Amino acid sequence: MSKENYNIKNIVTVIVTFFSVILLILMLFLGGRYIFAHYEVTIANLNGEAELAKATQTKLIIIQQAKAEKEAEVLKAEGTAQANKIIGESLKNNEAYLQWMWINRLDNQTNKTFVYVPTSGLIPNLESGRIGLADKVANQ
Repeated sequence: MSKENYNIKNIVTVIVTFFSVILLILMLFLGGRYIFAHYEVTIANLNGEAELAKATQTKLIIIQQAKAEKEAEVLKAEGTAQANKIIGESLKNNEAYLQWMWINRLDNQTNKTFVYVPTSGLIPNLESGRIGLADKVANQ
C-alpha cells in the first residue's frame, strides 16, 4: 500500500467515524425527546390519577363527617325529647314545685322586678289568677 492510499483510507475512516458519531448523537437526542415526551404524558396521567384519588378520598371524608354529625344531632334530639318527656311527666299534678320554681326565679333575677301578689291574711294567694278565671268562666 502506498502512502496515498493509506492517507485516503485514514481520511475515509475519520469521516465515517465523524458521521457515525454525529448520527449517534442525533439518534440519542431524538430518542431522548421521544422518551421525555412519553415520560411527561405518563407523569401527567399519574398525577391526574393521584389528584382524582385524593379528591375522591376528601369527598368520602366529608360525607362520613356529615353522616357522623347527622347521627350526633339525631341522638341529641332524642335525648332532649326524652328529657322533656321526663320533665313533663314529673311536673304533672305537681303545682307546689312549679310555684316554688316561679318564686325562686323571681328571687334570682338581677333586675329586681316588683310583683304584686294578692294576699289573704298576709299569705300570698298564688291561686288567685286561676281561681278568678274559673269564677269568670263559671259565671258566663
